[in-house]
Amino acid sequence: MDKAFHQILRKRSEISVRYDPKTESIWVYGNPNTRPCLSLELIKEFNQLQLEIKDYFVSNDMKPNVSIKYFVCASQIPGVYNYGGDLNLFSDLIKNKNKDALYQYAKLCIDVVYLNAVNLELPITTIALVEGDALGGGFEAAISCNMVIAEEQTQMGLPEIRFNLIPGMGAYSFLARLVGTKVTEEIIGSGQMYDASTLHEMGVITQVVKQGEAETAVKKYMKRNIRLFNGMQALQEARRRYQPIEYDELIDITKIWVNAALQLTPLDLKMMQKLVDAQNAKNINAQHKLRTKQDRRFESEKIMFPFVDTQGKVIEKDRRGKPDPR
Repeated sequence: MDKAFHQILRKRSEISVRYDPKTESIWVYGNPNTRPCLSLELIKEFNQLQLEIKDYFVSNDMKPNVSIKYFVCASQIPGVYNYGGDLNLFSDLIKNKNKDALYQYAKLCIDVVYLNAVNLELPITTIALVEGDALGGGFEAAISCNMVIAEEQTQMGLPEIRFNLIPGMGAYSFLARLVGTKVTEEIIGSGQMYDASTLHEMGVITQVVKQGEAETAVKKYMKRNIRLFNGMQALQEARRRYQPIEYDELIDITKIWVNAALQLTPLDLKMMQKLVDAQNAKNINAQHKLRTKQDRRFESEKIMFPFVDTQGKVIEKDRRGKPDPR
């Protein structure tokens, strides 16, 4: 593996990244330090990762030294995919009428979901691996991917209408293309949570599996389609040509969201605070995070030496005293 690829897999603050050579896939896990929501830092790191993968392809004339065919988005937090936008931040920005900061946050979210939706503008497939609940922006992030594989116990929904707002980071655009405007407005307007099976029946998500089986299902999909990868890519291109996702459309809707957010009343913000409290109740003790294979930046039975690390140093041999016990 070359230095540029190792740099993609470097340690970050709010996300964990690993590569699985068997399926030629990059796995990125939301790994927030406090609340399991879309903090500004998490969104920045995720977008930076997307852009670095794009640059890696471009710098190698679209034939990277390390093959990447899939980009899998998952979560490190048990029972939670993502609880959506940073409502603490939203509340403060709305109270202070800070339109520019609110828009910049929303625009960064659009940058992320747009790249998910268009395969990072690369010959890859984006997959959401949903093993826990996804609310608001977390739900939007999941359905922005080319396919969504969710476990049956997961709950997903768009609660924004409860505090007199709508989701503004792609939900309308993605859902309308999947299920039509009527069902989209029912989902957004109800503010209710839906189980994975119901969303699958609606046509919102791709596949539902039993609890604990989502990761296996994703790997099976990737391995099953190795021989058909070219055809599946062409199918996705045909879908995007028939129902293109336009960046300007997403931006225009997020501007509507920003303007509507600035009109929220103190009563609306009080309702938002209830959801803020729910997010805060899921604060994560950074000293007691689970250490699982999801923390590993490589998943391989054997690392070939010599190789170049993220600092550009050549590692001649395995200097570990014993295998990684995790």
